[in-house]
Amino acid sequence: MSKTTFILIGITYYIISIIVIIVVLNFITKKERKKYEHTIEALERDKNLIISASILSELNKVEPLVTNSDSKEIYDNWQRRFKEIKDVEVPKITDSLLEIEELFNDRNYKELKQKIAEVEIDICYVKTKSNFLLEEIKGITLSEERNRDTITKLKASYREILNKYHNSLEEYKFISSPIELQFENVDKLFSAFEVSMEKNAYQEVGKIVKAIDDIIGNLKIVMEEAPSIILMGKKLIPNKINSIKKTKEKMESEGYNLEYLNIDYNIAEASKKIADVFQRLNVLNLEDSIFELKTILDFFESSDNDFDKEKLAKKIFEDYARTILVKVTKLNKINNELYKKIDDIKYSYDLTNDDVAVIGEIALELDDIRDKYDDIIELHRSKKSYFIKLGKDMENLNVRLTKTEEKLEKALRTIGSLKEDELRAREQLDEIKDILMKAKNQIKDFKLPVVPEYYFVELSEASEGIEEIVKVLENTPISIKILNTRVDTARDLVLKVYNTSKEIVKTAKMAEMAIVYGNRYRINKEVDLGLTKAEMAFYKGNFKNALEQAIVAINIIEPGIHKRLIGEYQ
Repeated sequence: MSKTTFILIGITYYIISIIVIIVVLNFITKKERKKYEHTIEALERDKNLIISASILSELNKVEPLVTNSDSKEIYDNWQRRFKEIKDVEVPKITDSLLEIEELFNDRNYKELKQKIAEVEIDICYVKTKSNFLLEEIKGITLSEERNRDTITKLKASYREILNKYHNSLEEYKFISSPIELQFENVDKLFSAFEVSMEKNAYQEVGKIVKAIDDIIGNLKIVMEEAPSIILMGKKLIPNKINSIKKTKEKMESEGYNLEYLNIDYNIAEASKKIADVFQRLNVLNLEDSIFELKTILDFFESSDNDFDKEKLAKKIFEDYARTILVKVTKLNKINNELYKKIDDIKYSYDLTNDDVAVIGEIALELDDIRDKYDDIIELHRSKKSYFIKLGKDMENLNVRLTKTEEKLEKALRTIGSLKEDELRAREQLDEIKDILMKAKNQIKDFKLPVVPEYYFVELSEASEGIEEIVKVLENTPISIKILNTRVDTARDLVLKVYNTSKEIVKTAKMAEMAIVYGNRYRINKEVDLGLTKAEMAFYKGNFKNALEQAIVAINIIEPGIHKRLIGEYQ
């Protein structure tokens, strides 16, 4: 391909690129212009909607209703505001839209965009003013229909209230005067409503309607809550107070101290609160009245629980008052008896002062408990405290006494165990001697040719252990710790002797049996030689070696015999 061809192709691509760019830019420009056209049209449409026919129509409806200076002043104000919107603010927006048209035609999009934003804000502001004006005017033009509808509903509610009142006069007897006075006020307001409607005094009508609504709303609350308030304030709470007074007087006559409950003060405060509730009820102010009376009633209901708790506490106090006194007396007697013998116990069992210090501690604790007990009883007798506190104090005192009792029982077990250890040691000494005798008899009964020397060593150690027990038991005082150690040591040594004697006799028997069994094979020289060695070991007292020699010899003639003999031995 020649150089000229390359140049032509390059020029072609360049021209095509320029054309594409132009087409794209033209498309974007058209699209943007179309978007601005739609925006301008929308602004024009919104401007035209600001001044709606509804405002003129509603103003025409109001004009016949202007019958006094107040209403005329309001009407003139609306006319002025409408004229300002129509003749001043809307033309300004029109001028701004013309500027937007010029900027659009000049393709000055930068300023156009900013101007559109300003006009949108202006249209929104003026449109809001126009809508607000329309709503104000409609407030008058539609007020008759709206107020009539509201009054109709209020009259229906009022009739229901009247029917309920006349059907239940007994329930509302206490507040009949203020209720009937409110009925008169409602009737006057209904009449005033009709007069104001005839005069087209719509501002005054709105106030009257609101006043009627407020009174009827309050009357509904009165009809619903007043019977409950009267029932609680005139019957339930007074009856409860009388019941509480009677219970209080009866319990006080039985020895109860109820001052801590502040019953008289609470009754006085409750009476003040009830009086305040009924004072407000006379002007039909029921705010929080039911809640206050319910709180008072609940409080006095809980007073019965306080009385029951005090009665239960008295029973607990009386029970502990008896049991604690008996127990303290008993423990004091036991501890005193123990204290009298403590010197003998210390001497007999080699105890130190620290070992028996717990006896003195127990005595001090019992004395303190008795003092506290006397203090509580004195409080009871002087009626300076109440049973809930007295019962709690007695309960805590009983806990302390139980711990002291446990401490005394532990001390008694500890001291008692010393004597038991001594008696047990003497019994075990006899048992140990009996085991040692059995060990000696085992050796003696079999008539061994020779007793191994190690047997006599162990026998000597066991005998010395027994002698040590005897020495401790014969000493005064007896050291239980040393005695228990000596008993354990002697028992171990005697059991060792017993097991050794048992093993010696058992091995000797097996060796003798093996030699006797093997005598039938003595015609064999090797067997005869082995058995002879076994006999020599046997008479020297080496019974285990004798058994092994005999088994090896017999195994020559009778293979496997050693397994049977060893099994028998084991």
